[in-house]
Amino acid sequence: MKKQDIEELVSAIVENIIDGTTMELVDVEYVRERDWYLRVYLDKETGIDLDDCQMVSEKLSEELDKQDPIEENYLLEVSSPGLDRVLKKDKDLIHYNGREVDVQLFKPVNGNKHYVGILHGFDEDTIVIIIDERVIALERKTIAQIRLHLDF
Repeated sequence: MKKQDIEELVSAIVENIIDGTTMELVDVEYVRERDWYLRVYLDKETGIDLDDCQMVSEKLSEELDKQDPIEENYLLEVSSPGLDRVLKKDKDLIHYNGREVDVQLFKPVNGNKHYVGILHGFDEDTIVIIIDERVIALERKTIAQIRLHLDF
């Protein structure tokens, strides 16, 4: 199976597992680092805890063992996306609208490859952020990644 097909299958399985709970599926990644990793990121209003991760991990492992769709050996990780979570989906952009974000671009635009600003909306083609009261519209195709900004 292709990487994207595995991610879609696992997403569907996880959605079924968490149906009826307050958890939401944030993302599924099937990536090769030194080993293959199948990562499932979950969230909920009160925050994901170890019991949530364990329950989903056990049920997902059981279902993947039954279906056996992945040829390679892999490590399964089920976790929260973390405080500096990546915003990938439109529902993430809606949920975190008004929050400070880090935007990393593929190539510099106006000499900058990294922006920190307040997420102020989006449409199909652009993401809008506010930096020092300036409204900046960035084309989605130029954006490598958007994360929640953390101040330490």
